[in-house]
Amino acid sequence: MSDKTMMLNLKIWRQRTNKHKGEMVDYKLDGVSPDMSFLEMIDMLNEKLIRDGDDPIAFDHDCREGICGMCSLMIDGQAHGPQALTTTCQLHMRHYNDGDTIVVEPFRAKAFPVVKDLMVDRSAFDRVIQAGGYNSIAVGNAPDANAIPISKENADLAMDAAACIGCGACVASCPNASAMLFASAKISQFALLPQGQKEAARRASSMVASMDIEGFGNCTNHAECEASCPKGINLSNIARMNREYFKAKFTNNEA
Repeated sequence: MSDKTMMLNLKIWRQRTNKHKGEMVDYKLDGVSPDMSFLEMIDMLNEKLIRDGDDPIAFDHDCREGICGMCSLMIDGQAHGPQALTTTCQLHMRHYNDGDTIVVEPFRAKAFPVVKDLMVDRSAFDRVIQAGGYNSIAVGNAPDANAIPISKENADLAMDAAACIGCGACVASCPNASAMLFASAKISQFALLPQGQKEAARRASSMVASMDIEGFGNCTNHAECEASCPKGINLSNIARMNREYFKAKFTNNEA
């Protein structure tokens, strides 16, 4: 552990509920260790606020291991902060210097309303998954790993798509608040495998329709989603989703 500590100037969004007007509030925090994670730094600030009799900052977190996708924050205007392929909980304070000013905000999108402070409601993602991001075909016991012939290329691409943790960084970083990278990853992980073919048309049509209902925007190829994704989900998944969607429409095979 490093003995060196830092003083940070923090500008953090505070908002009591989605019915109240929010504002940026300035805080000074001393004694921050470079070995702390970003969330541990906010924990430290909250301990100070509680000692001072103030309301602690509400923010989402769970596993703190880069797996669950809960720790979704805009840090200096970037989803999950400045480090590529890194979730907020994996961002460490050694990337900052003594006296730095850091601006922390919630993800901002119509489909992700603010709950309180830095917390947003991302249940729209759940509803997109419920629209078709699953297999409902009874296939019995799991087959042996090598029982169904799948090319290594498709297996690797499906695994890459399945790495999506549903954090919403793609939506927060997109000028259109599009959820197409998220939805395309969930569609691709099935579309590339034989087990997903039976419901492929219904899945693509239903999930795209659900995105529209939730108020997500469309993709116009800014590629900010791919740049901000902590799991490196590739933009090519959106092209695959579009192919699956148009295939379902043109073949009238959505039932």
